[in-house]
Amino acid sequence: MPPKKTVKHRNALSPPAERIHAILSLLDEHYPEARCSLGYESPLQLLVATILSAQCTDERVNHVTPGLFTKYPSAKAFAEASLEELEEDIRSTGFFRNKAKNIQACCRILDAEYEGRVPADLDILVKLPGIGRKTANVVLGDAFHIPGIVVDTHVARVSQRLGLTAHKDPVKIEQDLMSLIPRERWTDFCHQLIQHGRKICQARKPRTSICPLNPHCQYAMEHDDGGVSP
Repeated sequence: MPPKKTVKHRNALSPPAERIHAILSLLDEHYPEARCSLGYESPLQLLVATILSAQCTDERVNHVTPGLFTKYPSAKAFAEASLEELEEDIRSTGFFRNKAKNIQACCRILDAEYEGRVPADLDILVKLPGIGRKTANVVLGDAFHIPGIVVDTHVARVSQRLGLTAHKDPVKIEQDLMSLIPRERWTDFCHQLIQHGRKICQARKPRTSICPLNPHCQYAMEHDDGGVSP
């Protein structure tokens, strides 16, 4: 009679500093070229694309923006556009009326107060219509290379499962990650978590059996049942 197969249970998680180092090394190994998946050529284009990405896939946004940016090449062009026409131009991204209103209101301020340029300042950006900390940090990190923590649904979910935060509020998650992750890694770290969330640590059924972060993951430790099938 063959021996019974035993299930190996993982030990307690390693100390926080060791876990962070291991997680960052594994993310570098598996997602070395992680970057913003929105197409853009200027800070203004990234700002508009990020507004459009709310409740919409990046693929859909990237389908819309080439024509949009040709038609509206500047903040002044967006500011002076027909609101109804702008709504139609972005209709396929969803919530198009509110997005068009925010884009135009934001661009009117940029045109009137900042010579049409996007300011590289978090405190200014978050005061613009339609711009929250997530959008501001995307623009700062990718357009200006100023490190920032971008808390989208993937970053929130994966960081919670890893045990890097116990919070659900995006601002508190951002603060937790800022205290744990080296500042120079903030932007790349978030892009890597987003890729990991899309490919492996999915919302409904995380693919724990093939997850490279398993040894350092609180969720995997608490749900150690031999792994979820990919």
